[in-house]
Amino acid sequence: MTFSNLGLETIFVDAVEKKGYTEPTPVQSKVIPWILKGKDILASAQTGTGKTAGFTLPLLQRLSKQKHHPSRSVRALILTPTRELASQVHENVKEYSVFSDLKSAVVYGGVNQKPQVRKIRSGIDVLVATPGRLLDLHNQGVICFDKIEVLVLDEADRMLDMGFHREISKIIGFLPDKRQNLLFSATFSKDIKSLAQGILNHPVNIETNPENSTVEAINQFVYKVDKVRKTELIIKLIKDGDWDQVLVFTRTKHGANNLCKKMKSSDINAMAIHGNKSQTARTKALAGFKDGTVNVLVATDIAARGIDIPLLPHVVNFELPNIPEDYVHRIGRTGRAGSNGEAVSLVSVDEYPYLEDIQKLISFKIPSEIPDGFPLDPRITAPGPKKKNRSRPRNSKRSRKRSGKRR
Repeated sequence: MTFSNLGLETIFVDAVEKKGYTEPTPVQSKVIPWILKGKDILASAQTGTGKTAGFTLPLLQRLSKQKHHPSRSVRALILTPTRELASQVHENVKEYSVFSDLKSAVVYGGVNQKPQVRKIRSGIDVLVATPGRLLDLHNQGVICFDKIEVLVLDEADRMLDMGFHREISKIIGFLPDKRQNLLFSATFSKDIKSLAQGILNHPVNIETNPENSTVEAINQFVYKVDKVRKTELIIKLIKDGDWDQVLVFTRTKHGANNLCKKMKSSDINAMAIHGNKSQTARTKALAGFKDGTVNVLVATDIAARGIDIPLLPHVVNFELPNIPEDYVHRIGRTGRAGSNGEAVSLVSVDEYPYLEDIQKLISFKIPSEIPDGFPLDPRITAPGPKKKNRSRPRNSKRSRKRSGKRR
């Protein structure tokens, strides 16, 4: 199977081959023909499956076949939950449209809006955006939605988790009734199915991986270690293993900063990325991580959305997430595009219930061991049975407040 077999024209086949891809992934093989036919799509695909190219390539081809409106108003809108993901998707749009005359832009909060406004007013075909900044610009009269032909909701589950349901509903209310809708999500939760029912018109349902499964190319492993010795262990793993590109997850922004500081004091080139960092700092850290000048990127879950390193070899859970589904998202940063990857979790006694929940979710018992030189303190025992469900409340005021709606 080749990209041309899927119905893509030469200029887009050449663009994707320029990036080094010659054969479509399973999700691309399934969604591209339907999108080219103008069908609405409800697709569940894990990270690293090539879904961005799956919707971007046919979307661009459809737009290229039609004449631009004299005002060159936006014709395709791609909504993403975070700044990093928006930036990454826009990079893909630019790369895949390199041999066409299509123009695009990206808008998100945390940066000066003036350059974004200038770009939009110069005339664009495709706009990639986070919900908050998009509504801000619409309220200012900068963006007009009346020419939108295609709407894409990328990582829709994360947008709902971050409390953007109201913003999404507002945006959809401004769009023309006649349009093509493409909804991509890692899972088909009740909230996602409800959202889809209100947006999609007789959609084609596509699922390329079992819900909440982990990519087979990822080697998962657990080191059981006392919490107070986690920093010592991760530094040892990085140095002894000569790991030169590692994405590390912490639960909190403070934890990310603290770990990054300790790594730097041990001569490890590390940077932190989270919601309290300015967009300039986040962009700089991510760029350094991609070009190899930064070896370790310490991130929180929300900030890490959109990090796309094709051959990222190592992901480390310095702390396990308390939401099992987030584990799947985290380790999906490695093992992408057919490459192998390693996901290591440092698990202290108090996190055993989280580990149990994760293993139930993925239907897999992750191999574990106590590393040499790091014996567990017998005085520290595991917590008793859980008394309440730790699942994240959906779209509640409390969850919105906790997420801070960082975008």
